[in-house]
Amino acid sequence: MTETIVHAKWVLRGVTDRTTVDLIDDGAVLHRDGTIVAVGTLAEMKAMSPTAAVTHHPHHMLLPGFVNSHHHVGLTPLQLGSPDMPLELWFGTRIPAKSVDLYLDTLYSAFEMIASGITTVQHIHGWLPGGYDKIHAGASRVLKAYRDIGMRGSYCFALREQNRLVYEADDAFCARLPQDLGSRVAAHLKAQHFGLDDYLKLFDQLVDENRGHRRTRVQLAPANLHWCTDDSIVALAEKSKQHGVPMHMHVLETALQKEYARRRTGKTAVRHLYDLGVLGPRMTFGHGVWLTEEDIEIAADTGTCICHNCSSNFRLRSGIAPLNAFECKGVKVGIGLDEAGINDDRDMLQEMRLVLRAHRVPGMGDEVPTVPQVVRMATEHGALTTAFGAEIGRLDPGRAFDAVAIDWTKATYPYQDDDIPPLDAVIQRAKSAAVDVVYCDGEVIYADGRFTRVDRDAVLKEIETSLTRPRTADEENRRILARDVLPHMKAFYDGYLDGEQRRPFYGQSSRV
Repeated sequence: MTETIVHAKWVLRGVTDRTTVDLIDDGAVLHRDGTIVAVGTLAEMKAMSPTAAVTHHPHHMLLPGFVNSHHHVGLTPLQLGSPDMPLELWFGTRIPAKSVDLYLDTLYSAFEMIASGITTVQHIHGWLPGGYDKIHAGASRVLKAYRDIGMRGSYCFALREQNRLVYEADDAFCARLPQDLGSRVAAHLKAQHFGLDDYLKLFDQLVDENRGHRRTRVQLAPANLHWCTDDSIVALAEKSKQHGVPMHMHVLETALQKEYARRRTGKTAVRHLYDLGVLGPRMTFGHGVWLTEEDIEIAADTGTCICHNCSSNFRLRSGIAPLNAFECKGVKVGIGLDEAGINDDRDMLQEMRLVLRAHRVPGMGDEVPTVPQVVRMATEHGALTTAFGAEIGRLDPGRAFDAVAIDWTKATYPYQDDDIPPLDAVIQRAKSAAVDVVYCDGEVIYADGRFTRVDRDAVLKEIETSLTRPRTADEENRRILARDVLPHMKAFYDGYLDGEQRRPFYGQSSRV
């Protein structure tokens, strides 16, 4: 076993509460083969292990590696031809996307994530055409990409078995379309069928094949209330309990989903899931924009986590999640970059600043997000939404040594007044160019702008070559299908929200 000391100007061990951090001046982490043994000053760590090799980051802050708690794809929807639209129409614009090799696609976003300090990602996969073997092969390609580049991947394939284009049964929606179009849409949806039995078989096979891999884990994902039957949600919850793995479920991303839940269950989606008995610390709500006050109380009382996808919510006109209310009630909240951040990339430093800004309500109160709060969302609390849980997220003894070294000089040049706490200055000002080194499991996977395991330039060139080809016949047919079906998808929602009453958590402006 090898012991190594990693030293920095400051070491952020973790966040105590929304105003207090555990920051060590002239700090150091002693780790043994990727597991943290001790954290303290450099002198203390040298005294504890006099023969350990020392790596110095003298102008840096060393923080726990960031966790992207909600991720789907590599090449962004915009890159593949899908403009930002309301979520319910955006599904239709995704139909024509060119096929991308999933190994290359996963590496593409992994490059962006790691370069911004992300060491762990919750990859929520789905929407793959083909039978069991093709879907298993695709999942395996995604997992291989994370293993090859060296970051942690908490992988789940999302179960999506009904209502796949609009919030209505597939057969019913196809029947309301013109006959030829209805037949084409039905054939498209049939090619994506993947039932519960196959889903559970896939989970078991992936878990078995993942044995012995330290940095990848497999978890579960009932995609959303409208996409799953109650029986399937309960079955996945039982599987989650049996295997001790978490579940990640899109919940109340849009106002239309809130109305769908009312029509289907006569109550809110969260109350319905509570009544099904599937909530608790193993469940994470992705988005949670349209939770009611009672829903938030239920999440807090059951220990259910929430993943806040701020960029995605803005881009797709989904709304602003009531983060301040989540924090007030003590809900554990992570941060997800979803399909892409505000600049169509995966940059956690940028996303943290967006979260800080988006919830700064008018007034003089202190309910607005703080830097420590947002850092905890991006580290410790985000970790709890993944299959790695409390094994990561802080620089504590017994946890994995996943960390990012951010260059203070690059982040704050030419000047930073020392009245501002160092962590505040780093999070408010650092860009990804200030991320010098990223460790995962004690291994340097990124340093000085280069990835240590994978040739980024070669991967990007391969992606360019594969996607600049002409469209295949299937891709062209899907392009026509999307164009034809999109007006009918929009028409389906006409009047869907008529009579809805809204009383926002945040009052950002006033008509009178």
